[in-house]
Amino acid sequence: MEKSEQITDEQEENKRRVVNAIKEVYDPEIPVDVYELGLIYEITVYPVNNVYILMTLTSPNCPAAESIPSEVKSRVSEIEGVNNVEVELTFDPPYSQDMMSEVAKLELGFL
Repeated sequence: MEKSEQITDEQEENKRRVVNAIKEVYDPEIPVDVYELGLIYEITVYPVNNVYILMTLTSPNCPAAESIPSEVKSRVSEIEGVNNVEVELTFDPPYSQDMMSEVAKLELGFL
């Protein structure tokens, strides 16, 4: 296996670990994790194990606007080998229920 393939495999494994950590974070008002809700727009794991996460909230006035991004950052930072975590919050595009996974829609009774 070439070195570039090993890096890609390692980055892919790290991304899977990041997703699993994010799935431990819940919106306090909704019994579904923020990943399945569709609040995570982008996850980038760089070769030096720095992680960039672009996310949104269900609304700009979300009461958990401070706590959810902080908890995402904290959970991902706990992953062994992760160096730096940057969480950026955006409201473009605006969140809609269409962004939810099938799992979330089923859990919330939308299917």
